[in-house]
Amino acid sequence: MSDLMEPPVDVEQMSLRDYAEKAYLDYSMYVILDRALPHVGDGLKPVQRRIVYAMSELGLKATAKYKKSARTVGDVIGKFHPHGDSAAYEAMVLMAQNFSYRYPLIDGQGNWGSPDDPKSFAAMRYTESRLTAYADVLLTELGQGTVDWQPNFDGTLDEPTVLPAQVPNLLLNGTTGIAVGMATDIPPHNLTEVVAATIHLLDSPKASVADLCAHIKGPDFPTEAEIITPAAELNALYETGRGALRVRAAYHIEEGAVVIHALPHQVSGAKVLEQIAAQMQARKLPMVSDLRDESDHEHPTRLVLLPKSNRIDIDAVMSHLFATTDLERSYRVNLNVIGVDGRPAVKSLVTILSEWLVFRKATVKRRLTYRLERVERRMHLLEGYLIAFLNIDEVIRIIREEESPKPILMETFAITDVQAEAILDLKLRNLAKLEEMKIRGEQDELAAERDTLEKTLGSDARLKTLIKRELKAVAEQHGDARRSPLAVREEAKAFSELELASVDPLTIVLSEKGWIRAAKGHDIDPSSLSFKSGDCFRFSALGKSNLPTVVLDSTGRAYTLPTHQLPSARGQGEPLTGRISPPSGATFEGLLTGSETDRFLLASDAGYGFVVQFGQLQAKNKAGKAVLTLPKGARVLPPAVVTGAAEPFVVVATNEGRMLVFPLAELPEMSRGKGNKLIGIPSARSASREEFVAGLCVLAEGDMLQVTSGGHYRNFKWSELEHFRGDRGRRGSKLPKGYQRVTRLTVVE
Repeated sequence: MSDLMEPPVDVEQMSLRDYAEKAYLDYSMYVILDRALPHVGDGLKPVQRRIVYAMSELGLKATAKYKKSARTVGDVIGKFHPHGDSAAYEAMVLMAQNFSYRYPLIDGQGNWGSPDDPKSFAAMRYTESRLTAYADVLLTELGQGTVDWQPNFDGTLDEPTVLPAQVPNLLLNGTTGIAVGMATDIPPHNLTEVVAATIHLLDSPKASVADLCAHIKGPDFPTEAEIITPAAELNALYETGRGALRVRAAYHIEEGAVVIHALPHQVSGAKVLEQIAAQMQARKLPMVSDLRDESDHEHPTRLVLLPKSNRIDIDAVMSHLFATTDLERSYRVNLNVIGVDGRPAVKSLVTILSEWLVFRKATVKRRLTYRLERVERRMHLLEGYLIAFLNIDEVIRIIREEESPKPILMETFAITDVQAEAILDLKLRNLAKLEEMKIRGEQDELAAERDTLEKTLGSDARLKTLIKRELKAVAEQHGDARRSPLAVREEAKAFSELELASVDPLTIVLSEKGWIRAAKGHDIDPSSLSFKSGDCFRFSALGKSNLPTVVLDSTGRAYTLPTHQLPSARGQGEPLTGRISPPSGATFEGLLTGSETDRFLLASDAGYGFVVQFGQLQAKNKAGKAVLTLPKGARVLPPAVVTGAAEPFVVVATNEGRMLVFPLAELPEMSRGKGNKLIGIPSARSASREEFVAGLCVLAEGDMLQVTSGGHYRNFKWSELEHFRGDRGRRGSKLPKGYQRVTRLTVVE
């Protein structure tokens, strides 16, 4: 029984862990090297290389007639690429789309997709294709011994391991791919710029990335959208091989309308229109009244935005759209390629071009060597032909009379086997006397070519000159101007919710119990509004919906509320505690609104205060910010608005009937703190709360002051206030009898 359990001798045993690890590593290397990453030599992935090679084998050059794409795909998957036909066809479509490839390799006829929907191409049975003229740059030298060949998947045919590209196609068309544990994202570049940089590196092998960036300004997408990445970031990207690009749509103003005429690479105009229309429907773009797509054959991209009026800040609107739609897009850059050593790595611009030059030099040397061998072989044959012509009668006799003329010819004329075989293969019509002159002429031409080839192969300088000449020839034939302009632009900024809200005059109302609401208009009588049972009016402030509201509590903390989000005065409002988080037991002692630079006088009833700008009162968190420091036992006074007068004055009155008027300039402007003494209150009376500030206000010269005491009041003209003038911190003067129990000070217009 034990003999039956033993495995056969020829069966290999392996643990599941080892087998899984090996299988996954094999799969990973296959995906990396034979599917997802391009080679630095020709810049193509295997499927792209096989498509281009298969089309060349079918004779589909740029001058040939179109053939059905299904024919090409059939050859590709049947001979070289054993994968699905849809995958091969999609790769083929990508190389034919002039909005996807900077320099397309395939010339398509039929529906090959559109910028709005690149996947909308017709099935391969409907479309026709051939190679473009640019594809010759990859294929011209293929049959000249320039590259290595490998068996196809079933060993019946040979295919090139790489195409002998005459320019760095890797950078020109770029590519994207996802392998196992790594990916590649290479943007396209301009042929003229890349050739110039390559020639510079050929002349100066120690050139830096900065030197090359003097020629290669940046990527060049097949669209006129602007590249707004700063030059320093582009240099860093080319230095490390990793980074990001920002591309922004280009627009111009035409009869008051905004016309977007170029979109970022691979951005759909239809999708952009949907994004903008969604914002318009959601009332997040109130400054745009209409949106139209006027794209046609002559203008592939023409999106028109119509502002509501000519007062709209178009730059601000476009900045918002750049920040919130695909009109501005970021592209990841990862220069991960298979190098000349067959290993994948992220490479800098210098490394990529240096390795390509190594590849190109080897390719050119192989081409020249191959040609030299052909020339020498031809010259060897011509020597044999010449011997035959000089001894034509004897050659004919030997061929006619001898059963085995070949060895006789070799012995008689001291020629080689190859020469003898060539003589025997000659046609009778080539035995004319004129052929001798042609042979000698061809010998002279080949001898001159041989000398040139040998000199070039033996001299690095001549080899460099040849490579440069060929690079320039390709640039002259296929080069063009840059399409993607490089521009310096400010960072896009979206409109805030506050900026999008309409600007309406509002009256903000705060009740005794801390309920807040906002009524439209400034002609509202807040005290006439309805309040909850047991509640009543406390404060009101006149403002606008686009300005924030600040509430001051009894501990001296300030809280900020977005005014446009306050509940309507049609109801009874909402409690402030639902929007902010004041300390337990705190009450609300002030209500402010205004612009950033508006000024207010903050004070405590202990007689201390300071001036603060409205912008410094604002806080982003619900807990607010500490602004006014209170002496022990002191209370917060309602803030006083600082008028816009040239020389405003502060009026302070105590509950004991003392009043002081002094210039506001004597008070410091602070962002927080206790402040300076406003009016002199004896410390004993202040500590016992016998005397405290009962009211204060800010008025301009010439204003009238109303002093309220109990249930009656009196108006003081400006001339009457001279009696109360003094320096800040003084004791002040006594008010007339009957008005010494001050409850409020008010400026009368």
